[in-house]
Parts: sequence; C-alpha cells; structure tokens
Amino acid sequence: MTATLIDGIALSKTLRSDVAARAAALTAQGCQPGLAVVLVGDNPASEVYVRNKVKACRDNGIHSSYDRYPATLSEAALLERIDALNRDPSIHGILVQLPLPPHIDSHKVIEAIAPEKDVDGFHIANAGALMTGKPLFRPCTPYGIMKMFEASGIDLRGANAVVIGRSNIVGKPMALLLLEAGATVTICHSKTRDLAAHTRGADVIVAATGRRNIVTADMVKPGAAVIDVGMNRDDAGKLCGDVDFAGVSAVAGFITPVPGGVGPMTITMLLVNTIEAAERCASHREQSR
Repeated sequence: MTATLIDGIALSKTLRSDVAARAAALTAQGCQPGLAVVLVGDNPASEVYVRNKVKACRDNGIHSSYDRYPATLSEAALLERIDALNRDPSIHGILVQLPLPPHIDSHKVIEAIAPEKDVDGFHIANAGALMTGKPLFRPCTPYGIMKMFEASGIDLRGANAVVIGRSNIVGKPMALLLLEAGATVTICHSKTRDLAAHTRGADVIVAATGRRNIVTADMVKPGAAVIDVGMNRDDAGKLCGDVDFAGVSAVAGFITPVPGGVGPMTITMLLVNTIEAAERCASHREQSR
C-alpha cells in the first residue's frame, strides 16, 4: 500500500483564498484585519517563521505590524508594548514569537495578551474555553490538522487516535479537538513505557515530539492516517519530521510530508484566526451603533 499524501501546501492555498476574500470584505466595511507580530532576540528559526507570517498577511489582505527587539529587551518593556497593542483598535491579533529570551517569563507575556486578540490560542482563558468545547480561538497547528482530516474525508467519529507529545502548543489541544470530533484519544509522551503498543491499534497518529523516526513502519496499523508535526534535520542536513516517511508511507493510508505538510497549515490557520477576530470586532462595532 502507498499512502495518500495530505498536501498542506495545496490545502493552504484554498484556505488562504477564502481568507483574502473575507479580508477584502472587511476592508470594504472600513475594518481591515490587523495582526501584530513581536520578535525578541535573534533566533534564526524564529526570524524565518516571523518573516513567513508577515508575508502571508500581506499576500492575503491583512495589515501586519512587525516589532523586532534585541534579546536585551526588558520584560517590563515587552509587557508595555503588548498593553499598547491590546488598546490599538487597528490590531485584531497579537502574536509574540516563542521562544523568548530566558529573562522573560513566557507565561506572563502570553497572559498579558487580551484573550480576544490571542490568535495563537495560548492564553489561559482560551485554553480553558477549548477544554469546555467552546473555543474562541483554536491553536493554529492542531486547527490546521483538523482541516487536513476534514479535507481528506477522514472520519474521526469512533476512531482510535494517538497523540505523541503533550505540549500546550500541539499535544494537549490536539487531543481536545480530536475528542470533540468523537475520537477515542490516547496521549503518549517521553515517559510512555511502550509507545508501539499504543500506536499499533491507532486509526490516527499525530506525532509532535521533535524526535526523528519516533514512528516507524512496524508501529503503524495498515491504512492508518499519520500526521507528522515534527521539524528535524536528518544526517545530510535535510528537513525531516518525527515519522520515518519512507517506511510508514508504505503502510499508512494517509500521511503528511515534511516539509509541505503541517507547516504551511499552521501559518494559514493564524490568518484564519486573525480574520475571525476581525469579524467578531466588526460585528460588535455594528451592534453598538
């Protein structure tokens, strides 16, 4: 069996054209969607992510402000800037690129963002709303993966799903969204004793650990859908994921490539969340007239 490839680039293009149409409609009403991106320090990977996010905004009709600060920026100065962005009516989403320098408390920074502008979906109010099945924003990577399941016609109702990884950014919210969609969910992680025992019975596997080849062909049930969130480098320095792509694609029913799978979807869902924030804002403004 050769797995069907879930192409994140192609799906992203479709979703982004919808974003651009919605952005144009809002702009025509006098409410251009705005995303503020804040980068502290000079982490090369973060610089690439931020550049891609800013470009994606501009390409799809979203106004984007980009604040770049040296690693020496104080926590107080960053919190002051977030406060100003919270009060700026032209900004509907605020994204502070992680990781932050060690002297800045990431948790404090995330909590300083107004929940209605937290387009990453990391604020405690949004994490709690997701937990209760009433999310204001869904975190971008898990949200993008749910769109991939939908576009590929993968029915999650009653499916056995294994999420490998328990981060607040991917693992935990991914498990909650799968649960909401009717799947039976197991969360595995670095302390899991026998990972293969869990994955072999899974209809769906989402690997999000940042460890190369953590999922190999012998761990996958024939026909399963395998989503690779990992971003690693192989011995030749080429980008690869958490899944042994060559081996697993011979067994799985569906698989995402790295690169070109989940990555483009993450930025696309950031645009979707920003549009949703701007639409809510425009609707509140209309109601208060």
